[in-house]
Amino acid sequence: QVQLVESGGGLVQAGDSLRLSCAASGRTFTNYAMGWFRQAPGREREFVATITRSGGSTYYADSVKGRFTISRDNAKNTVYLQMNSLKPEDTALYYCAARLWIPTPNREDYGDWGQGTQVTVSS
Repeated sequence: QVQLVESGGGLVQAGDSLRLSCAASGRTFTNYAMGWFRQAPGREREFVATITRSGGSTYYADSVKGRFTISRDNAKNTVYLQMNSLKPEDTALYYCAARLWIPTPNREDYGDWGQGTQVTVSS
């Protein structure tokens, strides 16, 4: 099992930027594809972005493409989500997740999750 701890959330205004971090421990980090998901009140948890084990390939939801960037530092066992040009509709609890080997956009494929970090974007 991988332990995941997110940080970096907060309250910002529309157009601002935030960088979320997710620190992993407990297993070999480079065996895991990593993903970011988010859940707004009253809505299902949805895919945001995912990254391969090496960091060489990334995938994004259409709603964040061009604004968000996922990256990882395997030396630090950490994955990041840089969020630019934030919109009120980006307001949600953001979760980091880990999956062995291959990334997918399906939350059901991820077995290890963090506790989430809140992002609130005011208009």
